[in-house]
Amino acid sequence: MDVKDGTLPDRLAIREVIENWVVWRDAGDWERFRTVWHEGGRMMATWFQGPAEAFIRVSREGWERGVSILHFLGGTSVEVSGHRAIAQTKMTISQRGEVHGVLCDVVCTGRFYDFFERRDGRWAIVLRQPIYEKDRLDPVDPSATVRLDDTLLERFPPGYRHLAYLQTKLGYDVKPDMPGLTGPEVEALYARGAAWLAGRPASEIWRDES
Repeated sequence: MDVKDGTLPDRLAIREVIENWVVWRDAGDWERFRTVWHEGGRMMATWFQGPAEAFIRVSREGWERGVSILHFLGGTSVEVSGHRAIAQTKMTISQRGEVHGVLCDVVCTGRFYDFFERRDGRWAIVLRQPIYEKDRLDPVDPSATVRLDDTLLERFPPGYRHLAYLQTKLGYDVKPDMPGLTGPEVEALYARGAAWLAGRPASEIWRDES
């Protein structure tokens, strides 16, 4: 292992944060979920973009209303540079809800792209930006059928258009230009990640994000 790319304990600590994020968020363990973020941390998602503290609040409100969103993790790749790191983790997002009166599941495959920082010896998330690669929608009852509105479906990128369709029907305002497997949005994200690892001031990186 190249020392400049971080030690094994750094990588294990970062992976532990990533796993805790999923377990604690999906279990509704909000106090422990709060600990995976640094102060000032931010979350970007199809249905929410903003401070981590606000994300915790709205996630909890959705949980209490019965919103069903679950996450599953795959492999992780971590790049460490001093007190900063970028982690990419394969994941799926699974959401259940009604579409035109039919109970459906959407499964979206992608990656969590996380900006990490070590402060006072503790690794935590500064920014989480999912990358949405492909998705599908299926009725929970395999004998049921649902006819989607093609115009609404095509408003969103292929990587998450079914997830966006479901979330729109549930009343969420879905961001239409999130990063996918290819394209200018994900290339811009990679450029911000490289700038983060290079030590560029955070204020400049987030300014570029807007």
